[in-house]
Amino acid sequence: PKLPTCAQESVILSVFEATEGAYNLENATASGELHFIGSTLQLRGTSPIIQPLVDSSGNILAYNGEVFGGIELSSYDNDTEVLLKSLEKAKALVPDILSKIKGPWAIIYWQESSRTLWFGKDAFGRRSLLVHWPTVEDPRFLLSSVSPASSVANGSGLDSENGDSIHRFWEELPCGVYSMSFGFSESGLCICGEVTKHEWRNNMWKELIEWERSLVVPRPEDLSMSSLSKIQEEKDNALSTSSGLAQTVLFVLKESVRRRTSLHSIFQGETEVVPVAVLFSGGLDSMILAALLDQCLDPKYEVDLLNVSFDGPNAPDRISAKAGIKELKMIAPLRRWKLVEIDADLPKLTFETKRVMSLINPADTYMDLNIGTALWLASRGDGWIHEESDNQEDSQRVRYKSDARLLLVGAGADEQCAGYGRHRTKYRNGSWTALDQEMKLDMQRIWKRNLGRDDRCIADNGKEARFPFLDEDVIKTLLDIPLWEITDLEQPSGKGDKKILRQVAKLLGLHEVAKMPKRAIQFGSRIARESNRKNFGSNRAANQASAGSVRFNAP
Repeated sequence: PKLPTCAQESVILSVFEATEGAYNLENATASGELHFIGSTLQLRGTSPIIQPLVDSSGNILAYNGEVFGGIELSSYDNDTEVLLKSLEKAKALVPDILSKIKGPWAIIYWQESSRTLWFGKDAFGRRSLLVHWPTVEDPRFLLSSVSPASSVANGSGLDSENGDSIHRFWEELPCGVYSMSFGFSESGLCICGEVTKHEWRNNMWKELIEWERSLVVPRPEDLSMSSLSKIQEEKDNALSTSSGLAQTVLFVLKESVRRRTSLHSIFQGETEVVPVAVLFSGGLDSMILAALLDQCLDPKYEVDLLNVSFDGPNAPDRISAKAGIKELKMIAPLRRWKLVEIDADLPKLTFETKRVMSLINPADTYMDLNIGTALWLASRGDGWIHEESDNQEDSQRVRYKSDARLLLVGAGADEQCAGYGRHRTKYRNGSWTALDQEMKLDMQRIWKRNLGRDDRCIADNGKEARFPFLDEDVIKTLLDIPLWEITDLEQPSGKGDKKILRQVAKLLGLHEVAKMPKRAIQFGSRIARESNRKNFGSNRAANQASAGSVRFNAP
């Protein structure tokens, strides 16, 4: 298939046979090829890098990811080059090397000495990697960061139904490290590949994937202590167990943001550039990320706050974003914040909708399409800003396009801190244990439901999504905190849900946003309402049809 030219940090990962310029596998009677394709958004290193990389031993690496820790490299190194050297030295210990990496990644690696193809993605699936397993109809083995744009248009990317069975052409590759060794059939007429899934060699990953919280159900005295601490804090801001835990979360979150926004030598001397943007609703998660970014980023840089609306100035997210930037200016008056107002009219987005349908594939519900469209438009960064003037009433709205290549996204906060409405429902119906199990389920399926889709939609605009709430240390820290200190669902929305993050916001001086209720991007931007009117006639009809889970038909 012809792959789209989407710029992703490091690659469109792709392997398929029968394409010229490929790696050959052959004997006297059978032959095949592996073809590696890369498209690079380079953010690290001092020299241009062209992927896939090939070393002197004939190993081939296509890597889409970041090494934030686990493998030693300097601020001048390109992490893909360093990783290739580490893999070459490792020989048969490829899973050991990949298990060391802290950060998001997807990889395809051809190991020449063993004639083995290694592939996979990190334990939480923070980078996209799709797979097409060979079938009778299409016997190719394909790996790609994104499905071809033609997949949705011609049907090859959609499901084909045969009786009761449904076959998806593309699937999200489950998280983990895989290898495929090649050989020939006994007849010698066919090339055979055997796939093995390998265990993580780092116990940290096993513990985080299992996501077992030791302190789930509080004793009566635990709740009493928590209530007393809250009352004491409200009285005189005295340190308490709760605020101490919030301080710990604040520390690891700040370190996470720092790791993801350290500007390597590629940015040195470019004083005018806006290197980092925030996907910004003005809600709790994005406000925390913006405030922490201010503490981690050199004051000379501006920060773009990207906000999308399908109802002009009336969308809830636009209203909260304008209030949020005022609060940010109060705690960080020296920073130049740019609220980029991205306005959209859903009925006019014919080309864009088709594009997003391809990007979110294999996801195919209206909810996925709405979220994907909002993310795609926001990450494109093409909107309006208000030029500052001494007289606020005279400020002009002018066109602006964000060139930031790093985009901070709040994914993972709701899953880990009980931010969804279904968490409250589970708590009411089954108390603490049911809530814990629902949060565990959310974290164990976030790679399939959210992250692959989000990564593809953002990367298509030449941006790299970075998820500070899904840093390994942040996940571990939140998991070690008693569940009743993470959330208090006896309290109303906007107060007890995501309790620990509301305390973090207060520590940052963000007192107004600490009281805001949760609002998903599809509702806050009003794209869900517009989509319901367009596709179902009205919000009421959409609700009756459970529109969010309805699968759309490709144009």
